[in-house]
Amino acid sequence: MSWTKRQFVEAALEEIGMASYVFDMTSQELQSACRRLDAMMADWNSKGLRLSYPLPGSPEDTDLDTETAVPDMANEAIITNLAIRLSASYGKQLMPQTAGVARRAYASLLSRFAYPPEQQLPGTMPSGAGNKPWRWDDPFLEEPLDPVDVGPDSELELY
Repeated sequence: MSWTKRQFVEAALEEIGMASYVFDMTSQELQSACRRLDAMMADWNSKGLRLSYPLPGSPEDTDLDTETAVPDMANEAIITNLAIRLSASYGKQLMPQTAGVARRAYASLLSRFAYPPEQQLPGTMPSGAGNKPWRWDDPFLEEPLDPVDVGPDSELELY
């Protein structure tokens, strides 16, 4: 079972010293923190960190009890970076250790998702002497595949 948005928000609030056993957060404050979480995850998504986080269609559509399906390796990065974003809103001083943990956790996530871009060689390039294809009559590489192929019965939608 994965973490819900509410659990991420509450953990981030605990990180900045707004623990739920001391401070009673209103539903508006929790919704506001959840919108900040959605904005942070949308930013990470645009940078290539695809964590299967369910982004809402609009800020009003966010639900605190939605399960996120985020892998466990990203939990610490999400909590500490959200705590950094929320600390100024609540007038809290952030501990230097939290900033260091957030930086290292985010760098760890970036390193896990850093893949060199794949390049397909053109079909006009000779296969070379080391390539032993089963087709002896064609000395060239195969034609590259189209990277944006959605199939004949579907549409490609860009948001």
